[in-house]
Amino acid sequence: VGVCKQEMLQKKKNAVLVDGVILNGPIMDSKAGEKFVEEACKIIMEEVIQKADDITEKVCEWRAPETLKQILDLEMRDTGESHQKLLQLCRDVIQYSVKTSHPRFFNQLYAGVDYYSLVARFITEALNPSVYTYEVSPVFLLVEEAVIKKMIEFIGWEGGDGIFNPGGSVSNMYAMNLARYRFCPEIKEKGLSGLPRLILFTSEECHYSMKKAASFLGIGTENVYFIKTDERGKMIPEELEKQVQRARKEGSAPFLVCATAGTTVLGAFDPLDKIADICEKHGLWLHVDASWGGSALISRKHCRLLHGIHRADSVAWNPHKMLLAGIQCCALLVKDNSGLLKKCYSAKAAYLFQQDKFYDVSYDTGDKSIQCSRRPDAFKFWLMWKALGTTGLEERVNRALALARYLVEEIKKREGFQLLLEPEYANVCFWYIPPSLRKMEDGPEFWQKLHQVAPVIKERMMKKGSMMLGYQPHQGKVNFFRQVVISPQVSREDMDFLLDEIELLAKDL
Repeated sequence: VGVCKQEMLQKKKNAVLVDGVILNGPIMDSKAGEKFVEEACKIIMEEVIQKADDITEKVCEWRAPETLKQILDLEMRDTGESHQKLLQLCRDVIQYSVKTSHPRFFNQLYAGVDYYSLVARFITEALNPSVYTYEVSPVFLLVEEAVIKKMIEFIGWEGGDGIFNPGGSVSNMYAMNLARYRFCPEIKEKGLSGLPRLILFTSEECHYSMKKAASFLGIGTENVYFIKTDERGKMIPEELEKQVQRARKEGSAPFLVCATAGTTVLGAFDPLDKIADICEKHGLWLHVDASWGGSALISRKHCRLLHGIHRADSVAWNPHKMLLAGIQCCALLVKDNSGLLKKCYSAKAAYLFQQDKFYDVSYDTGDKSIQCSRRPDAFKFWLMWKALGTTGLEERVNRALALARYLVEEIKKREGFQLLLEPEYANVCFWYIPPSLRKMEDGPEFWQKLHQVAPVIKERMMKKGSMMLGYQPHQGKVNFFRQVVISPQVSREDMDFLLDEIELLAKDL
């Protein structure tokens, strides 16, 4: 204590003041900060990581918004909170957040925890890098290069390019803009004026990001032609051909087809080979949104789902979904290796991308991005891949699809459960028909009543905290459950529990 007082007195004696602010020494209390990090990490370890696979824990501790606001004390004040109050806030945030690593979280197209990816995130959060130049991010730029190269191999291209983005929606937007730039490079300088009416084609089952991208890029949602799908949710190639010819007759300029490999709701895979034939015939850019289904490429058994993907010009693939790389981890991969990405997006900022640096400036890849600051998302995937190997990743895909197949067979055995269709991926879509509706005639009243069943069951499971399962209406069909298998923590017992729990929650309906 005496030494600390002497140091403080010495600092005051030698104080340099500017605008009334003492500039001697750091302003942060490093020791207190280190202590807080240490204790907060202990809470994370005990309350999140060690409980990740504990089925006795709740998936969520449900509270209504107004109640939760009071519990969390969200108000920011003039003076900071105490060390202990901050640690309690950390506990509260964990307690009332949804446990997406819980084996019975089936709500989205991501779930579970990969420990190697998690450590990678801890490292990058602590280092706080930004991936745009080799001088500030040497390791992470080399890692991204290595991961992109490996992903390109699985697509089946001999070479190519790519970049990691904040979400599959952004990857789709990148691809749309890249296709437009390839079609009319002058747009980069001259803008939209003078362009013909551009038309792009995608299926009725595509991700909603296609409409958002068309709106954002000034193409317009009316210029997105949605192609009819078959009963399984796959784009019908003959309908695509008709719509391309229609656009030509209208005097418009078709430039892009977006196929989907793993649709959001049904998990459908478009027939890529036949679509590629049409794209080649009409000179159209083929983009494949494989954000969800791309990870099947890792599996020798299931990669057939994406047969023909090597013919695509660009592919969106999200390892944070089926492979558990941690949100967010999303790549746009491009077959072109002539620098099209950089030509399209480069702004040549002189303060970042100087050409007279002392190292090879081709490693300054940030000018391929619409972002400046960019997270090292590839590192999560890389460390996990190093730990598990390709065979370990393949096992995750194969197990998830095997569990989905088990659930389908169990649904068929149980009274009251009805599949929408036989799934080909990890999306299992089904209705639960409660006892009171089972003898009712098939008609408008039956479907109207069945439409109300899933929301009630969802509310009850959320408030109980037993599991989380998504539902939706879709393409004229009333509310049904969409169960998605992803996490390696999920077991056969969890599939049985899911069906038992639905029956239990709906026994009085």
